[in-house]
Amino acid sequence: MPSEKDNARYREIVTKAVCGKGKKHCKDTHVVKPPQKPTSILGCWIINHEYEADRKGDSVEILGSYDINVWYSYDENTKTDVTSENVTYTEVVPLAMKQNEMIGDEVDVIARALKQPNTLEASIGEKGKDVKVDVEKEFSAEIVGETKVCIQIHPDAEDDDYKNIRWDEQVSDEELKKIDTDFLDDKKQ
Repeated sequence: MPSEKDNARYREIVTKAVCGKGKKHCKDTHVVKPPQKPTSILGCWIINHEYEADRKGDSVEILGSYDINVWYSYDENTKTDVTSENVTYTEVVPLAMKQNEMIGDEVDVIARALKQPNTLEASIGEKGKDVKVDVEKEFSAEIVGETKVCIQIHPDAEDDDYKNIRWDEQVSDEELKKIDTDFLDDKKQ
């Protein structure tokens, strides 16, 4: 059993740390209905991707939307048009959790699009009136919460990086406040 002296060499620090993380690759198929019957697909792109995330148990739920734009020809390839459709989605990213290391229930949810929504393929549907768009995207998600870490301290040790510093020669807080921070703006003109 460690003595009281041994316990004095360790400290618990409460800090924020990643307590759960996960990643998910997603593929979806959407149907876009242009006003005219398409003859051929000339292009397809995705813009205006927006999303937000929230914790749902040991997962992160991502709610988002984006616009699918399809450039197509019609009237036997004599005319072209672009149609746009806003699509909403829900993705659930499962997390590998370190639940027993968290203190409390208050967490920050961080979600990132590792791969923005991208068109894999756009083709005319079986009935010839709509366009089938295959989309892929990828997300990573993290839960950041309070946790404890235990560190060993060495009260008698001195860090070699600080041994030879002459503290009386260092810039004081008052001197730092007097520095003109606008000097960079003057050089731009």
